[in-house]
Amino acid sequence: MPITLSDLTLDVPAALMALIEDASVTLAQFDTAVHHLGEQVHTLGPMSAVLLRTEATSSSQIEHLTVGAKNLAMELLHEGNSENAAVVVGNVRAMESALRLSADLNVENLLSMHKALLSAQPGRERYAGAFRSQLVWVGTDSYTPRGASFVGPQPELIDACMADLMLFLQRDDIPVLLQCALAHAQFETIHPFADGNGRTGRALIHAILRNKGLASHIVPPVSAGLLHETDQYFAALTAFREGDAAPLVSVFTQACQFAASSGMELITQLEAQLAHTKQLLAGVRRDAAVWRVVPHLAAQPIINSQYLQSAVGLTKPQAERALKTLARVGALTARNSAKRNVVWEHRGILDVLDAYAAGLRRQ
Repeated sequence: MPITLSDLTLDVPAALMALIEDASVTLAQFDTAVHHLGEQVHTLGPMSAVLLRTEATSSSQIEHLTVGAKNLAMELLHEGNSENAAVVVGNVRAMESALRLSADLNVENLLSMHKALLSAQPGRERYAGAFRSQLVWVGTDSYTPRGASFVGPQPELIDACMADLMLFLQRDDIPVLLQCALAHAQFETIHPFADGNGRTGRALIHAILRNKGLASHIVPPVSAGLLHETDQYFAALTAFREGDAAPLVSVFTQACQFAASSGMELITQLEAQLAHTKQLLAGVRRDAAVWRVVPHLAAQPIINSQYLQSAVGLTKPQAERALKTLARVGALTARNSAKRNVVWEHRGILDVLDAYAAGLRRQ
């Protein structure tokens, strides 16, 4: 029986409020810094996509869905064959949906986020975009809730609980990060879906951050911070359900601090890779189409001619020339030997993304 949040009176200790304020400032500064950097070097769109995909990948890894940068890039290129990568792409779509629908935090938009997520998961499509009608639990036995670490509320309670949660999100008398942490934990406690609750609940965090204006331009990799300290994250959710929200708020503020610091480091390393690529292209005329390709390599380090035509807007001849130029200067390496549909990779950017993911290995 989840508590009601919409009319809850909050008494936050001064020390915890200080953590919330510090993390809020750090997150806002990160959002501004990335936005300004993107404006200066014309890579805001691709860098935003990198951060969004990093968040989606980290959120999925918390659920034991692990995928490397190469497999994810291949799947986004429609050239992959990894089931995990296809599921993680579903999480990317859910994150994108969360940002599109962030202007109006309501049940209908939440269901749309969940539909985008679960529609990509084989065998779970029938549950996509609908509240559950059966009991759910978290535990090792899929046949009985006996011994489970958590049992969700009865399904007939979900509508009222979710209505209360949406009312809570309309409040403007609560620090945004505190509201995010409580709303996320409440969502996970309600566990409104048959599957995908964790990933949808973490996507909800970013809808709130965007709605409240704390992260207006980019997706800070908060799930990377939660993944870094998974045991503490799960313990904090349990403490919340037992009536103590302080551990949850503490873990959440730490995750936001980690998101800002690690996210900035990731972007700096990717910018260095792009700068090196531009140096390799130093002798190429400035009006060549290849220069339009370079910023996109950060978000999509594996490309082919079709991608450049659809995503960058190049003609087929322009795309072919750009790929040949990047290969000639050593920026791209062929992944296959096909005559017609050659797939190319930027190994430096893939190495940066894989190194970042390796530093987040599930504890």
